[in-house]
Amino acid sequence: MITGNVMALIGAAVASLAGIGSAIGIGVAGQAAAGVLAEDPKKFGKTLILQALPGTQGIYGLLMAFLIFIRIGLLGGGMMELTMSQGLYILASSIPIGLVGIWSGIAQGKTAASGIMLMGKRPDQMAKGIIYAAMVETYAIFALLISILMLFNLGI
Repeated sequence: MITGNVMALIGAAVASLAGIGSAIGIGVAGQAAAGVLAEDPKKFGKTLILQALPGTQGIYGLLMAFLIFIRIGLLGGGMMELTMSQGLYILASSIPIGLVGIWSGIAQGKTAASGIMLMGKRPDQMAKGIIYAAMVETYAIFALLISILMLFNLGI
């Protein structure tokens, strides 16, 4: 039976979809990093920093899922009974980070890959590559903020 609780749990799952963007983004950046390392294995640490950046979207989605679990009492052992409307509100609150996390993780991975290639040719320009990748991050942070504000202002 589909209840408000089921909708809230689906919301937690939707939030965790941000991990898809992180996985793809880290993969794209990792491919670029492997190419740079083929030329200069000493750049492993520097490439790893840029490769790790797209992983944050998955962390944001996981954080939102945990916040939903806490909000509905799942982690405390006393899950509250939600109406269908309450469950749908929680589901709606998960959509910003779930969807934006997918696309921003992928975009950040591509940007990080470009930064890795820049660093491969011009190691002194690494900070610029990080800044470019961090610019994409701001939109994932905005989406997380919107999701959290929605979740904690639902009146549940």
